[in-house]
Amino acid sequence: MAGASAKKDNSFSTVSPLKTPLTDEQEQEIAATRRETTPTLRAVVPALEEILYKPVSVLDHGFVRVIDYMGDDAAIVQAARVSYGKGTKKVNEDAGLINYLMRHRHSTPFEMCEIKFHIKLPIFVARQWIRHRTANVNEYSARYSILDREFYIPHPEHLAAQAKTNRQGRGELVEGVEAARVFEVLKHDSTQVYEHYIEMLNEDESGKPIKEQNKGLARELARMNLTLNYYTQWYWKVDLHNLMHFLSLRADPHAQYEIRVYAEAMLDMLKRWLPITYEAFMNYRIGGGKPVRQRLERHPRNAGRQAGQPRIQRHEQGRME
Repeated sequence: MAGASAKKDNSFSTVSPLKTPLTDEQEQEIAATRRETTPTLRAVVPALEEILYKPVSVLDHGFVRVIDYMGDDAAIVQAARVSYGKGTKKVNEDAGLINYLMRHRHSTPFEMCEIKFHIKLPIFVARQWIRHRTANVNEYSARYSILDREFYIPHPEHLAAQAKTNRQGRGELVEGVEAARVFEVLKHDSTQVYEHYIEMLNEDESGKPIKEQNKGLARELARMNLTLNYYTQWYWKVDLHNLMHFLSLRADPHAQYEIRVYAEAMLDMLKRWLPITYEAFMNYRIGGGKPVRQRLERHPRNAGRQAGQPRIQRHEQGRME
């Protein structure tokens, strides 16, 4: 699918560059992959081809990138017609059918489309993410490889105390001297555990022993000393029905910020891939069965704000335009 012609669509969110640049080797690998072209009779979506393989920055060191996909909006309609008999073939009528399927939660036609992501994320986010057991996952193995020295530190605006009315949510911001101490502890502990990790492994990046007289601890044991804010990576392949279920939960304003930003990036990718389905999804699923515009207008965070300011509005604004 790589190399298919694609015109830029300004209605999509801009793909932000990684805050931590990729290595030259990684950049060259992505560029080489995008130069390869393969003739195909399969459905190709130019808007998604435009960002295929390209990493979209998330958090301080994370990213999401689309590796492969199967199907388009027409594939959903085609699958539905197998069930419901010969249908209409105009775009507006296809949109009506997709909206009907979404509104009445007829999920099988949506299972005919699949997408595969490469995701880099903190381990504690991965442990929350993996509760969605309806995808195929292959994670970077710290039994065989050494993890990079990359750990997540939240921005000050996301450093908050425990909510008083919600046992799994955040409340007021932690500020001043207390916040400074929290950042000091997080950075110190994260740095120290990695130094001890390398010390126990007793090997440098090239695999050579640091101290010739030491045996070094097995990688599968040394990794247990690392904190949950260290980054891992995985390939995550999922069908459209289960992707939308994931996004309906994790793109919600009540979801934890650190997983929500991944869901928001993936929402932009869904919009590129399946614009008609995205439209129906935003209307009937993200809003908990109610049009998302109503939910956004009622949400306290949106009171008195200009359109496009919070992340939650940007997707909706792009849809309204």
